[in-house]
Amino acid sequence: MRVESRLSWLAVAAGSALSASVAAVGADARWLAAVGAVIARAGNIPSSIPYAAAPSHDWVNVPVLGELVFHALWALDGERALVLAQAVAVAATLMLVLRDMRAAGASDTAAAVVLVVIPFASAASLFVVRAQMFSLPLFALLVLLLRSDARSSSRRIWLLVPLVALWSNLHGGVLAGLVVATIYLLFQRRAFAVLAAAWAALFLTPALVHTGDYYWTVLHSEPAASGFGLWAPLSWHSPLDVLFVAVALPFVVLAVRAQPRRWELYAIALLAVSSVHVARNSIWLVLFVAAPAAAGMHLREISASRRLLVAGAWLVPIVLLVAAFAREPVQSVAGSPLRAKAVRLAAGAPLLADAEDAEQLALDGRRVWIANPLDAFDRRDQRLYLDWLRGRPGGDALLRRHRVVLVALDSPPQKRLAGMRAFREAGRDIAAVLYVRVS
Repeated sequence: MRVESRLSWLAVAAGSALSASVAAVGADARWLAAVGAVIARAGNIPSSIPYAAAPSHDWVNVPVLGELVFHALWALDGERALVLAQAVAVAATLMLVLRDMRAAGASDTAAAVVLVVIPFASAASLFVVRAQMFSLPLFALLVLLLRSDARSSSRRIWLLVPLVALWSNLHGGVLAGLVVATIYLLFQRRAFAVLAAAWAALFLTPALVHTGDYYWTVLHSEPAASGFGLWAPLSWHSPLDVLFVAVALPFVVLAVRAQPRRWELYAIALLAVSSVHVARNSIWLVLFVAAPAAAGMHLREISASRRLLVAGAWLVPIVLLVAAFAREPVQSVAGSPLRAKAVRLAAGAPLLADAEDAEQLALDGRRVWIANPLDAFDRRDQRLYLDWLRGRPGGDALLRRHRVVLVALDSPPQKRLAGMRAFREAGRDIAAVLYVRVS
């Protein structure tokens, strides 16, 4: 194998190992395992959120397969298994992007440079375990399929249909992929039968015709409407968003310099707008422009005299992998002793907790007032909960209903509770604080 051909694989290995060594479980992850556990035990799909006291009747549950996978991973080895799965997803994503780069005619050095930069431009997606994990390799696979078909049209474009069907049962990110596919099928391929079949495949979930209701509810939830949490728009106040812009702009310029097809330009424009509207969508723009950006980057290949330097660089992913297996998972929620104390003080009543702690309590088999997925609940309850999470006075109405509250350390609701005479601190650890009503 030539020295040059090792650089891109080195970049893939480094990005994957980095994910394994620093990734942490974030919000919108543990609830899938909690619901998956309920489905596995009961043998049927619940029509409401089983661990929440707030009304969630007639909930349409679509990503059942994703929930069962997260449950299986959690049962295997808890957070370690989820982090490992994230690293595997990142590795698969980068390998698919690398294949797309090679098909586009990018040099190995250029491909390696782009692959090294991708994780830093998309840290929130690649280094935080969420349900989006499923969509990373599936989006890269979809783009690879579309570009391959654009170079040489064939019946393989019909693979889009089972891909969408699988994806829809795993994560809502399938909508981003479907939009890109629609642009290709309309403006490049003009394959209307494939387009109709792909959109029909979106509904091949346990919810069937009600699948559309699920996506409508998610897109019109209170977090989506108000730009909260994972729905937050791109912001100059976020260092990660600034880093994304610093990387994405040169990527887009290089991609345009590579003279992409018209449908690709349309897709880039749409994905750019989507990234501004919802920052977490930035990963789709980065993955889409990676191949044409590498093709538009003219770099000299590394000389054979640098063979020793390249070989030594493989120590980086090896060290990162060793660190990944040696490290303890980062504690981002209340530890077991504090959660147990909260349950004991609640004496059977539903607990009020922030998003991540509520998900963990649900995973423990405990009952909370409300938790992810928030779109399953009444809009008024969603709005009240978000006001409380933001530390706004309007959320105090929730506190009047609950005696025991568990919140993340230094979060807006924790700071507000710390100044209230009606509550006293009953315990804390490195991630959370427990409060109990005084009277």
